[in-house]
Amino acid sequence: MELPVLLILLPPLIGAVLNGVVGLFAPGYRRNEWLIGGLATAAVALPFAVAVSLFLGFHGEGTGHGAEVVRYFTWLAAGDLSVDFAYRIDQLSLVMALIVTGVGALIHLYSIGYMHGDPGFWRFFAYLNLFIFAMLNLVLAENLVVLFLGWEGVGLCSYLLIGFWYTNLKNSAAANKAFIVNRIGDFAFLLALFIVFAVVTDGREGAFGFDFTTLLASETLALFGAGTTLLVVLLFFVGATGKSAQIPLFVWLPDAMAGPTPVSALIHAATMVTSGLYLLARLSPMVLRAPTAMAVIAVVGALTAVVAATIAITQNDIKKVLAYSTVSQLGFMFMAAGVGAFFVSIFHVMTHAFFKGCLFLGSGSVIHAMHHVEHDLEHRGLIPGHHGSGAHSPHESEATQHPLRHDPLPYDGPFDAQDMRTMGGLRKSMPITAITFLVAALAIAGLPPLAGFFSKDEILFKVFEFGYNDQAWAFLVWGVGIFTALLTAIYMGRCYLLTFEGRPRWPGALDVKPHESPWTMTVPLVVLAFLSAVGGFLGLPAVLGESWIHHWLVEEGAGPVAEPAHELHVSHGMEWGLLGGGAAVAVLGLFLAWVRWGRRGLEADASLRRRLGFLYTLWSNKYFVDEIYDETVVSPVVEGSRRGLAPFDQKGVDGAVNGVARLVRGVAGRLRGLQTGVVQTYALYLVLGVVLVITLMLFV
Repeated sequence: MELPVLLILLPPLIGAVLNGVVGLFAPGYRRNEWLIGGLATAAVALPFAVAVSLFLGFHGEGTGHGAEVVRYFTWLAAGDLSVDFAYRIDQLSLVMALIVTGVGALIHLYSIGYMHGDPGFWRFFAYLNLFIFAMLNLVLAENLVVLFLGWEGVGLCSYLLIGFWYTNLKNSAAANKAFIVNRIGDFAFLLALFIVFAVVTDGREGAFGFDFTTLLASETLALFGAGTTLLVVLLFFVGATGKSAQIPLFVWLPDAMAGPTPVSALIHAATMVTSGLYLLARLSPMVLRAPTAMAVIAVVGALTAVVAATIAITQNDIKKVLAYSTVSQLGFMFMAAGVGAFFVSIFHVMTHAFFKGCLFLGSGSVIHAMHHVEHDLEHRGLIPGHHGSGAHSPHESEATQHPLRHDPLPYDGPFDAQDMRTMGGLRKSMPITAITFLVAALAIAGLPPLAGFFSKDEILFKVFEFGYNDQAWAFLVWGVGIFTALLTAIYMGRCYLLTFEGRPRWPGALDVKPHESPWTMTVPLVVLAFLSAVGGFLGLPAVLGESWIHHWLVEEGAGPVAEPAHELHVSHGMEWGLLGGGAAVAVLGLFLAWVRWGRRGLEADASLRRRLGFLYTLWSNKYFVDEIYDETVVSPVVEGSRRGLAPFDQKGVDGAVNGVARLVRGVAGRLRGLQTGVVQTYALYLVLGVVLVITLMLFV
């Protein structure tokens, strides 16, 4: 098992080092895009192949719920602490490794076409490979310390990739925001680690290395009192809210769309943002011992889901719509975790990786085409730019006066290749992108029998069942989930219709046509769309058959993911009703979207703005959360630092350093007077020194 684990972990690291180091010192290497992209893609495809072979041959024989643990060497050893570099192969880590490497390989292939011509091409793929290496450390770790190493690694790579185009200050600010907000969650994670270490080492003999086999054993969990368990679980949850963008730490993810679109697909749809869910699922035996914390997790997830969904319905940037959609779907996953349905949250992690990865890559394909439209419009002088003056000839023929040739932009400001208001009618020019985007959009909307229907319905069912077992608050969470599912279908229908249907809304639409993306970009779209269509059959509801994902992860108490034992179970008739209700909600939302945006286009936005009034203003301004943070946290800290810390730094710290320098200079200035250059003076000093030494020897 040692060799297969190395073959999963090392290729991405080797790819990152090769592309990073060779690209840094060999300028000629940077121009060979196919070699760079092929090497980076192979460095992720090989681990995927190894993970598939381990998955197919896994028999669950080993230690700790059938896990096979591979230990390489002791990393830290001090007193009661002994941490090994060890990795865990079990049902949960294999599923996550398959998602990370499988979707990751497709996104690497896609990036070869998307990043073509970028001067930082080599650097981009080095960062992507490094991210995959860190993520694999996170999901395969056998202990919390190695997991935290990967946790921090993906945070670093996220910072590097979000700010990849760092010459744009907006991108750099977004990268800083993501890094700082995540540090808040990471601090809570560290506090939880300290408390766990103190409790376990105080209650048992021998060294402790935070390994899951020991930590999650019933005798170890018994060492934690109810209050301590609640505190530890809440701290781990705060850490998860940072990585997985939940209230109140969700503000970084929408701004992270400043990075290249493949980054959005890989980090902010399929992998990094699911780290928090993976952590809770891995620690599920501990989380189930803190029912109050579970209620907090479910309620926060529900609030995050509905808040992000209401914001998404007002956004015009196609990537911002998908970003808030990601935040909302992560809220659904936390709702499942909050009612103990950890296997369902992982199921939704998987299906979400398929359809949201497809949606983000589809949006990248659209943006790629619209950038070409923008350059063509500049060249023709239809919009201001360095390719043309933007002026029109006074001698244009009547044929050129067609309204589609001179329609102004439907908003004030410059042309924006990501704004859906400049799109429309792209289905005819980009059929593959349109079809795959539609499949993924219908999947996330929850239309049966696509993947999102099964995973989202199972979440809502588990929340309802939890309420059915004397947890009345869960019914409120379920109601919020139903409303959010309706909003999801509406805003995804709007997103597809404004982008691909209707008439083109960019200037010169009769003369300037977008084109379909190259095969390196469309092949991943087709694969992910296919998975979005069929992936849900891995988790069939009980009334339709056996759920493979439940059997694989839970395995009647023998799997790595725990679940609560319910005394009451929903009847099959009620389950059929909930199943049909979920499908009806999706159909209703898509129908409402078609009625409004399919028929009226942008006019529907104006109508919605008039009808909702203040609510629309609140949603479109993202509940003013960033402004509130700026007024209550950022500005006071900056102003306090300027008024309090800056003077202390200048007069205290700098004053002390400069004072030492002035003292040394003053003393040296006086001592240098002793250096006269006269030999007789030096001889006198020598004699006086000898007299002083003799005196000390005789009388002291």
